[in-house]
Amino acid sequence: MKFNIRGNKLEVTKPIKNYIEEKIGRLDKYFENPDELKANVVVRISGIDQIVEVTIPAKKLILRAEDRGKDLYAAIDLVTEKLERQIRKNKTKMHKKNVKNRFEDFNMNFELEKDEESESHKIVKRKKIEVKPMNEEEAILQMELLGHDFFVFERDKDNLSCVLYKRKDGNYGIIETK
Repeated sequence: MKFNIRGNKLEVTKPIKNYIEEKIGRLDKYFENPDELKANVVVRISGIDQIVEVTIPAKKLILRAEDRGKDLYAAIDLVTEKLERQIRKNKTKMHKKNVKNRFEDFNMNFELEKDEESESHKIVKRKKIEVKPMNEEEAILQMELLGHDFFVFERDKDNLSCVLYKRKDGNYGIIETK
C-alpha cells in the first residue's frame, strides 16, 4: 500500500511516518492488490487531542476511520483497529454472491472472528420520500425542523440529487450525485 501522510498543525516526523506505515500496512493482507491502493492519512491537532484520519479509496468502496486521543501513537493504533474491524465486520456482506464483484479489491480468504454485533444489524425500516427541489439553505432548515442528521433533496439550480448531513463539528456537509 502506498501512503500519503500529511500533518495539519503538526509536523509528521520520520518515526511517526514509519509507525503509521507499519500499523496501517498490516491491512495489506485484506486486499488482493495492495500495491495499487493509496492510504491518505491526515494527522492533526485539535486542542489537546491528536486526531488521526485514514481514508483508503478502493475501486468500488472507500474505507474511512478517524480516532483521537492525547497520545498520537495510541490514536494510530485505535484507527487501525477500527479499519480492521470494518473490514472483518463487513466481510460476509462483501462476500455474498450478488455483491461479490463490487469488492474485487478485497482478499476474502482471511478468517472471520465471530462478532455478535455484525449479525444484529439489519434493515428494519424502509421509507419512500418525495425529493423536492430546493436550495441548500432550505434543505438545512428542513433538516433542522425534522430533527434529523441528514436530509435528501434535489438542488433547484441544477436538479442534482444531494444528501445534506450534519458533521461532528456542528457544520454541514453535502454529498452530490454524478
